[in-house]
Amino acid sequence: MNSKRALIRSAVAGLVAAGLGQAPSAIASDGAAPAGKEKCYGIAKAGQNDCGTATHACAGLAKKDNAPDEWKYVPKGTCTKLGGKLKPPGK
Repeated sequence: MNSKRALIRSAVAGLVAAGLGQAPSAIASDGAAPAGKEKCYGIAKAGQNDCGTATHACAGLAKKDNAPDEWKYVPKGTCTKLGGKLKPPGK
């Protein structure tokens, strides 16, 4: 019985650690950008995107640098200066 309890405790501890390790969401509850920020497409480095795309559902899952459909929040007015676009590809 002790090994069963240890296994359960380990599993629970892992779940708690996974939850604490998640980055806080930068997206407001209504889906709007945070104050003073704008979405900038095509500038996110691999693993540093702020949200999902058609190919994945989570932040931090960009596979390559500067993919045109990946985006990050940047201070308003800086996106085009960084070489990005304010609209996703095809729009």
